Amino acid sequence: MSRRRVTVLGSTGSIGVSTLDLMRQTGGVEAYQVDALTAGANVVALAEQALAWRPGLAVIADETLKPELDRRLAGSGIETAAGEAAVEAAADVGSEWVMAAIVGAAGLRPAWAAALSGATLALANKESLVCCGPALIDAADRAGGRVIPVDSEHSAIFQVFEADNRAQIERLILTASGGPFRALTHDQMRAATPEQAVAHPNWSMGAKISVDSATMANKGLEMIEAAYLFGVEATRIEVLVHPQSIIHSMVEYADGSTLAQMGPPDMRTPIACALAWPGRVSWPAPKLDLAALGALTFEAPDEVRFPMLALARQALIQGGDAPAIFNAANETAVRAFLDRNIGFLDIADTVAETLDRQVGVEVATAGASRLEQALGADKGARRQASEAIRRRAQAA
Repeated sequence: MSRRRVTVLGSTGSIGVSTLDLMRQTGGVEAYQVDALTAGANVVALAEQALAWRPGLAVIADETLKPELDRRLAGSGIETAAGEAAVEAAADVGSEWVMAAIVGAAGLRPAWAAALSGATLALANKESLVCCGPALIDAADRAGGRVIPVDSEHSAIFQVFEADNRAQIERLILTASGGPFRALTHDQMRAATPEQAVAHPNWSMGAKISVDSATMANKGLEMIEAAYLFGVEATRIEVLVHPQSIIHSMVEYADGSTLAQMGPPDMRTPIACALAWPGRVSWPAPKLDLAALGALTFEAPDEVRFPMLALARQALIQGGDAPAIFNAANETAVRAFLDRNIGFLDIADTVAETLDRQVGVEVATAGASRLEQALGADKGARRQASEAIRRRAQAA
């Protein structure tokens, strides 16, 4: 039996590392031929992964680190490359399955290239869907590929979404842990530090995604993604706080049935679903012990304390480039918060101001593709958000 050809974009991040770990546990190099691995700046980890998996190509996005990558892979026979264009090219090297796990807008072009390649695209990059989801899905379909969501919430919906009964689906219910600040007051959140914001109670994630969980921007982004992935309007997508993170999402049908996908909070489970689709793969997955858990609890989200939910819904309903603007403003504000240039509550204020100022602004992309138009909106929103942050700093 031939090995499955795989590329991992963002192999040194948390999703990329989990993907390679899962591959190791389900056959390793005898089951998978790794065509390409890419990383942003973690050249040491990338070189170690490359020596273990022997891909045809290893790419580092930071061009200044190319000499270091060359030194570490000298004599291995592994081709090396550097720069954003090289990362994008790595997405289209003929793999059957591509994990798109580059965080942020930097992952948009590579995910698009993978979609156009006709590969099965395991999508962990939120921005690709938020900025131009319908066009990305259409591009993958036309190329003969398929987009499989890797976010635990969308993977859960994907697993219980009966496409043949689409007309009988009444609601998609995305669950949220509530993050580390679920029980904090507004005043307590005002004083929150980056260290507190990244200390997620259930999941092990990168800093940016952890802050998104703390603001609940992640749930807002997921609402937008769900609308595009499953063709469901905003009014039929709801968020429910579920602190235990055992039920990952639910689909409610017209006959009163609500189907839920459950499992311990481990990203390797949704990765395994995408890796083996349309089948299943056996691995030593953590199992649920419902008796030990005792109870699962739920509560409605507080959109006053967590306004990013309402802002994301506003962007989804407005449509056009509004979701891309929401995403870009959030990324910019989160970076400023992690750099201690703004406070925690300033993140939502910055996003709201950017949406107000940027929505409806003409983007000079006449004749451009949907990808280029989204990137233009992204660039303008980042500039506007940065200006809002500077004004806030000057007024402080």
